[in-house]
Amino acid sequence: MAAEDTSVSGVSGRYATALFELARDQNVVDAVKADLDRFGTMLSDSADLKRLVRSPVFSADSQSKALSAVLDKAGISGISANFLKVLTANRRLFAVADVIRAYGALVAKYKGEASADVTVAEQLSDKNLDALKAALKSVTGKDVALNVKVDPSIIGGLVVKLGSRMIDSSLRTKLNSIKHAMKEAG
Repeated sequence: MAAEDTSVSGVSGRYATALFELARDQNVVDAVKADLDRFGTMLSDSADLKRLVRSPVFSADSQSKALSAVLDKAGISGISANFLKVLTANRRLFAVADVIRAYGALVAKYKGEASADVTVAEQLSDKNLDALKAALKSVTGKDVALNVKVDPSIIGGLVVKLGSRMIDSSLRTKLNSIKHAMKEAG
């Protein structure tokens, strides 16, 4: 299954595929996705957790103890917690963000959804998110799961990556192209 989807390859793809197959067999695909998404959000919001995950300085044992405390506090248990502990024991916790992304892609494919990475300057309202989903559904013919990232450096507009296609309507890109055109004209 994963061999035909190039977005899930390498170490993270193998781990994500194994987790997906286990979750599918136990009928907990959505619960595991929710747990992984929660862990991914915690990871992006906490510099200390990022350091724990990425730093090779921590031993597997100390990483495991710290991770267990984080998972208990977050209420992440079962397959999801065991999986994250296996990543830690195998010294692959540094790849957890890629594994979460790959797992999301497998879930989307399993459900017949497409997924799009969207970068915006500020958080979108529910109304705007729904409009964006509807627009992307009209293009793809599938329900589209959005992975929204806020990046104020794009100034305004949005950047949408859907599969191999990317639409960059950010104000930063438009200003850079005007600046480039002015340099060539001058």
